[in-house]
Formats: sequence, structure tokens, C-alpha cells
Amino acid sequence: MKKIALLLMALVIFPAVLQTANAQPVPKIQIALLLDTSNSMDGLIDQTKAQLWKIVNEMGLAQYDGKQPDLEIALYEYGNDDLSADEGHIRMVSKMTTDLDKISEDLFSLKTNGGEEYCGMVIGKAIRQLKWGESEEDLKMIFIAGNEAFTQGDVDFAGQCKQSLGKGIIVNTIFCGSREEGIDTKWKEGAKIGSGQFMNIDHNQKTAYIESPYDDEIINLNKELNETYVAFGAGGDMMKTRQSAQDRNAGSYSKVNMVNRSVSKSSKNYKNSHWDLVEAVDKEEVNVADIDEDDLPEEFKNKDEKEIKAVLEGKKKERVKIRKQINDLNKKRKKYVAKKSKENAAENTLDAAMLKAIRDYARSRDYTFKK
Repeated sequence: MKKIALLLMALVIFPAVLQTANAQPVPKIQIALLLDTSNSMDGLIDQTKAQLWKIVNEMGLAQYDGKQPDLEIALYEYGNDDLSADEGHIRMVSKMTTDLDKISEDLFSLKTNGGEEYCGMVIGKAIRQLKWGESEEDLKMIFIAGNEAFTQGDVDFAGQCKQSLGKGIIVNTIFCGSREEGIDTKWKEGAKIGSGQFMNIDHNQKTAYIESPYDDEIINLNKELNETYVAFGAGGDMMKTRQSAQDRNAGSYSKVNMVNRSVSKSSKNYKNSHWDLVEAVDKEEVNVADIDEDDLPEEFKNKDEKEIKAVLEGKKKERVKIRKQINDLNKKRKKYVAKKSKENAAENTLDAAMLKAIRDYARSRDYTFKK
């Protein structure tokens, strides 16, 4: 009898173990942004703030072997006199994260101030300090942007770029100025050693926006989308407040930037299960029955488990509906913008440079992009 019981247990457990063993991990697109925040770089920071959500949306179109990769972004600043000289005037602003609101918040906190710009040192820190993926399917990229010589500092940039490549991380360099100066100051050589792309941009160029007839409706839907989030836990209310704050930050640049953020919030890459109860329960990361009453929002404190689950299910369905509406409108918007874009000259800005480099590298690694 005991042998039969053990056999039955094995028949139940073994398929589950086999399924787990055969489960393929989701590939990652990992991007480390290394931004020069010395005095002359206000334009670069402004472009990054204004174009973050456009870049995120493009990454949402990536596919590998039928799977949509997870997007992780890290942020460093360097070349700022307000930063510790002992650390080379370098600061890891944000570790590698899927929390896009955190990246947006950190970008809007950046201030510029003159200093020494040590490219080799900041690349080395990004290699060693960040948690990089280990799968061969992952795309791992450093983008370093600045306008001074790539050779500054005691740390040899060539050695750091070689180390980066040895870990499967390519180094793309973005010189803020003329192409000739970028070549003369070794930015092109850094990209060549790191197997990335060398680009130059006009960091003082204002981002051009093309408005569409669909923008207002998308923005209004975003407001409805926010109502489907249910904050829980010690930091939940703060995170929900941060979500609204980043809406305002996006909108402070333009209506189109707010539209791009709204589209990002309707994608797989916008993840908030660490504070949103709807997503946490849907992903089975949290069991309603296990949540301490003090961690629940006030509206749930007099409800039983069944009632709470019913509210969360309703919020989930509403979110799915709104996200579909936003994405459907965005398809129409993209066609409209593409037609209008043909009438305008190509932009020499951060997003254009980054998106070309990412797409080229991704395609060389058998990634595809949905249209």
C-alpha cells in the first residue's frame, strides 16, 4: 500500500517538476543609461525626459521566438560636481528595474553642474554594480552620452569596453556635438571596442511633436486607467501618488509625451505588482486572505475576502478594456503620425539614435519587431 501511495505521489509531482524544468525564461532587454550631468547637458536631460516613453513603447514591439521580452532600465549620472569626488563624480541613480515610474521620477530629479567626466570609470561601475541577465537570449546594452573627451580619468576606457563585451554587454556611445569632434575625442573608438554604435546628436535640439486627432481621447482614457489601481502595503499610497506625479511630468513636456506615457501604461512593460493589489492578485504574487488588514486600503477594511476579490476582478476587467481602447486608438494615431512625419526632416535626437541602435542590434540577434 505504501509503495502504491508513493507511486501515485510521483505521478502527481513529476509532471509539475518536468513542466517547471522545461519552462523557458522570458528574455530581457536591459538598457543602462549613463548620462553626463555636467553644466552643458541640460538639453540631453530634457531630451531623455521627453523621449523615455517613446523608447519604452518601441521596446514593447520587440519579440524573440514568439515571446515578448521584459524591459529593464538602469540609470547613472556622471560628471557632476555635486557628486562625490571619491566616487569619480558618478552616481547609480537607479539599479536595473522594471519599475518605469521609478526611472521617470529619477530622471526628473536630475540636476546639472560642472565637473570631470570619466567615461571609462562610469562604464566600469555599470558593468560591476548592475545585475545583468545571464541568458544568451538577453539583449544587454550600455548607452553612454556626453560631450567631453572619452579619455578623461585614470580608468582606461578601452579596457572597460573590452570587459563589457566579455560579459555580453555592448557599449553604444552618443556624442553630444559634431560627428568629427566625437571621432577625435575617441567616442567612436569606444563604441568600436564595445561592439556598439557610435552616434552623435544635437542635444540642444527641441523634441518635435506631431499631435493627432486621437490624443485627447487617449489621455482621458489614461485618467480612467488610473482608477483601476488599488494601492496596498506600507508604500502603496506613495507609489500611487508617484504614478500621478509621473503623468504630470510627462504632460509638462507636451500632450504627445503624455500620450506616449499612456500607451506605455497599457503595455506589458508597465509593472506595478509591488504596490497594486489588482496586479499582485492577478499574478498570484499575493493571496487576499494573507493580507494584514492594516495593509488594505480603507475601502476594503469592512469587506470579506469574497467581496474584495469581486472588486479586484471588476477593476481587472475594466483595466483590460481601457488598455485595449488605448492600444486601438494608438494604432490609428501611429498611422496618422507616420504620414505627417514624411513631411518633416529626420530628427537628430536621443530617441532616434537609441532606437536605431537597439533595433539594429536586436535584429542581429534574431529579434523581430511587430508593426
